[in-house]
Amino acid sequence: MAIEKVREYFRKFGMEDRIREFTVSSATVELAAQALGVEGARIAKSMSFKIGDSAILIIAAGDVRIDNRKYKDTFRTKAKMLTFDEVEQYIGHAVGGVCPFAINEGVDVYLDESLKRFETVFPACGSSNSAIELTIPELEKYSGYKKWVDVCKLPE
Repeated sequence: MAIEKVREYFRKFGMEDRIREFTVSSATVELAAQALGVEGARIAKSMSFKIGDSAILIIAAGDVRIDNRKYKDTFRTKAKMLTFDEVEQYIGHAVGGVCPFAINEGVDVYLDESLKRFETVFPACGSSNSAIELTIPELEKYSGYKKWVDVCKLPE
């Protein structure tokens, strides 16, 4: 199970006990915000895209959407999300639990600037009923991110 891979990943840092598991689903931004009792914007959602033959993850605030122009300017290609069936194969976690921890080798992780508005954010931990609260420096450290990007648009 993917949550066990993530738990093992965080065990190396003595942080596995910070993973929260819920009796309710946290598979969407709205459900995760309800389960945690926080605003949806603080949910660090993982969006998976295909670039050529590989996949990337963009971790962004829960209240933003991809800005197609910014994405194309940054990655030099049109934004093409992985299909539901491709996500687990490419990333290593199923939809609803996708996170930047314990993912398949070769998947580049990018952190979107929209996250910098918050002291802490809540990414999933490999299952549709889990999350961990991380500071932005912790997210940088444990996500293995490649770089910060600005590819989203804030809500109006």
